Amino acid sequence: MSYSVLVHILNEEPILAEVEDIPSPSDQVLIVSSARRKDGREVSYLLPEATSVVFPWSRIHCVEVFSGEGDEDIASFVRE
Repeated sequence: MSYSVLVHILNEEPILAEVEDIPSPSDQVLIVSSARRKDGREVSYLLPEATSVVFPWSRIHCVEVFSGEGDEDIASFVRE
């Protein structure tokens, strides 16, 4: 299951990316794919060819988890 996350890096703009699993407390790094700015633009300090990025936890302030593939099973009300 993949999750969309917003990674808040110290002294940088937040980065929107995907992770395969929610990191566990014992992890030393956060590995993300499809890193981009919140508005979809490329991250200036990453090469466009980069498919994955490894961030050490010492550089991360917090991580916001938005959704997962399993969230589509949740019933919601839709006005027709």
